[in-house]
This record gives sequence, structure tokens and C-alpha cells, in this order.
Amino acid sequence: MPPEAALHATHALPAHLPGAGQVVWRDKLSQLLESTGEGIFGIDMFGCCTFINRAGALQLGYSPDEVLGKNMHELAHHTHAEGGHAGEYYPEHLCPIFNAFRMALPCRIDTEYFWRRDGSPFAVEYSSYPIVEAGLVQGAVVTFVDISARRAAEAALRQAHAVLEQRVSERTHELSEALQKLRELSAYAHTVREDERTRIAREVHDELGSLLVALKMDVGWLDKRLGEQQQRDSDAAQAMRSTMQAKCRNMSWQIETAVDNVGRIITDLRPSILDHQGLWAALDWQAHEFVQSAELELDWQLVTANAAPLPEHAAIGVFRIFQEMLSNVGRHARATKVAITIMATPADISIRVQDNGQGADPAAFEAADAYGIMGMRERALHLGGSIEITSKKGLGSAFYLHIQLPKT
Repeated sequence: MPPEAALHATHALPAHLPGAGQVVWRDKLSQLLESTGEGIFGIDMFGCCTFINRAGALQLGYSPDEVLGKNMHELAHHTHAEGGHAGEYYPEHLCPIFNAFRMALPCRIDTEYFWRRDGSPFAVEYSSYPIVEAGLVQGAVVTFVDISARRAAEAALRQAHAVLEQRVSERTHELSEALQKLRELSAYAHTVREDERTRIAREVHDELGSLLVALKMDVGWLDKRLGEQQQRDSDAAQAMRSTMQAKCRNMSWQIETAVDNVGRIITDLRPSILDHQGLWAALDWQAHEFVQSAELELDWQLVTANAAPLPEHAAIGVFRIFQEMLSNVGRHARATKVAITIMATPADISIRVQDNGQGADPAAFEAADAYGIMGMRERALHLGGSIEITSKKGLGSAFYLHIQLPKT
């Protein structure tokens, strides 16, 4: 059967068209089929080709005349080309193309392969639609296009994506290792700094503190001796001794001030209460010292039910974080009241410092130069905890430290 006759047999034409009109319509349709780059063929109820355009035949490696009347599934769709069934026979009853006319199920598939005359497969995207005349299915029309280039591009893209993901994974791993080493270095630096602070505090206490106390005693002794001698001197000598006594008392006051300053410096370097009475007493002392010096109202709550003492490095870490929280309130908040809640259990520790100050934009706490905040977070992370900060302009700020303690 020639292609023109097949077209006439498989496409219903309007009954009112004259014979000449039908010929013209078929010629135009034939030209349309031949002009497209897609493969187009029709099959009857037995799956045999009733027409095929030149582009479709060439993609399959045939001339149109060689394909007409052949079973298209057996000719070009007979074997699975890839996947779990690669190389296996493709049963005709499972073919979506044939289901278009056998079950009136149109389809569009882009995951299968057609086979050329030389036995090579090529990836196709095809659609199959039933041909209906007078309410009865007479066959199907199939359009297909070779998508091998698209598949190759997709495969290349997947490969490039896989390579990129591998490289990103490697770089991420390297960055994670570098970050871990940096955090370990930071923790080591904190430890070294605390050890050095402890050493300096002890030396200042033992050396400078002792010298100041001895000097104060000597000045006191000198003042006393001048007072005893004054009664036996002349008026001029008594006046001189009174002046010298005044100088001694002034020196004594200055020495007392120096002793107080040395004590404050020692406490800043390493609060002795932390070593002698533990973390909870140190936090209590620091909170009350802070509000007294800053002249703030304090809402204080400390609950340490059954809380075990922390290791020294953890205790000093928590104490330094708490100091930085209070320091932020003192430097930036402009508050009149601060609420501090400390809860400690055998499982975790939580510290909340909230002020009624001016607050700030949350982005300010993420700034690149917010070194105090970064230091708190690094210390908390090293202790297995985290810092949360909430703030809003005009409504104050809240710092929340939570540390999950390891099970013993």
C-alpha cells in the first residue's frame, strides 16, 4: 500500500469534501509529514506500519517502502537497551505504543530506546495516540525524535554535577577539619591564657601584695615614732614632725589604695572565690559585684539542685561567659534592671541574663567585629553548649547559655 493510500485509510476525512478536495488535503498532509524532522508513522490494529515519513525511516536506517507493512515493535522496539532489563526481549503486550490502540491509552515516553537496522539502539522521546474512526479505534499514530544528544548532555551534566558535589564534599571536609583544628587551637589558647592569668595573679599576690603590706607597716611604724618624738622637740621641730606625719598618713592611704587595686587586678585575672568556693558562689559574687558597681536593680535566681561540681576548665569557661554577658549589659544596654536566672542540674546548666535596656538590631550580634559575642559562642561550643541572643530595639536584650552535661 503506498503512503498516500495509507494516509487515506487511517485518517477520517470530512464527508462533505469533494474528491478533488480530499486529494488536495492529502497532498498537504503528506507534505507536512515529509517536511518535519520528527519521525512519524502509523500502525494498524496488528501493529503493522501503514505509513511512515522519510525522517522516521531514515532514523531507523530504512527507506519508507522497506518499513510499510512491518510490525513496528518487532522492527524497532523489540529489546530493552538499558536499565535492569538491558538486553532482554521487550514483550509486545507491555509496549506503550501498542497500548494506544489496544487499550485506547495515549502516552508520551522519553525513557526508552528504538533500534536501527544495523542493530544499534538510540534514545527516543515518543508519543503514541489512538486513531479513531466512527467511534472505533483503527490503530495509532506515533511520533518520535532521537534524543541521544540530549541524553549525552544530561549524562555529562550529571557527571559534572557529581564531580562538583565530590569537590564540594572534599572542600567541606577540609574546611570542617580546619575549623575543628581552629577551635581546638582556640580552646588551647583559652587554657593557656587562664593558666597564665593564674600564674600572674599568684605572683602579683605573693610578690607585689606582700611588698605593699610591708611598706604600709613601715610607714605606720615611722608615723608612730614621729608622734612619740614630737613631745620632746622644739616648736619648729614639732611643726616639721607634724608635716612628716601628715605625709606618712597620706602615703599610708595611697598604699591602701594600691593594695585595693592589686586585689581587684588579681580578682580580674583569677577570682579566688572560684577556686575556694566553686562556680555557683563565684557567679553569685560576680552578679552582685556587677550590679553594685553599675548601680542596677537585680532580679536574681540561682537554683543548683543536686548539681555536681564542674571540672576546672568548664567552670572557668562558664564563669568567663557569664562575665562577658554582664560586660555587654554594662557597655551597651543603658539598662536600669537586669534579671539573672541560673539553673543547674546533673544533666545541664542554663544561664539567662536579660536587661531592660535599649536593645539592638539582631544583626549587630552577628557582625564581623562582634568579638565578645564570638568569644562567648566559641567557649560555649567548646563546652558542648550554645548561646542564644534575642534583642529588639527599645525592649532590651536577653542572653541564654545552655550546656548539656555529659552523662557520668
